[in-house]
Amino acid sequence: MSANSRLTIAAHALAWIGLYQGQGHEVATSEQIATSANTNPVVIRRLLGELRRAGLVESRRGVGAGWSLARELESMTLLDVYEAVEPGPLFAMHRTTPDQGCVVGHGIQPAMQSIYEGIEDTVRHELARVTLENVLRDVLAAPR
Repeated sequence: MSANSRLTIAAHALAWIGLYQGQGHEVATSEQIATSANTNPVVIRRLLGELRRAGLVESRRGVGAGWSLARELESMTLLDVYEAVEPGPLFAMHRTTPDQGCVVGHGIQPAMQSIYEGIEDTVRHELARVTLENVLRDVLAAPR
């Protein structure tokens, strides 16, 4: 099992675009963002497409093509980003129903679902407290 980095890469892209626009540039290319994130531009384009559908970024085609923020960083939270790129639950149940004739098989899903709902509520609450402006501020304050 490996950790999912989609939220981190999406936050990276948004912070990068915000910084770049703050320096007077109108749009950023997926290639520029991919270089910063050390990933393939296709990964960035796919994530930015999801962020566009959520109303967090806009795209421009043709001459001067690229990506720009649709909202200011202070009005975007990590929860907004999470919901744009991670549409499913944080935790999942078995892919098939466990043996209902077994005491553990019968009770595991209700027991775990209750636990997972509490964890998910806590995660969502914490993500909602942090804006992308907070993230960029912390990025710029990080020692090099």
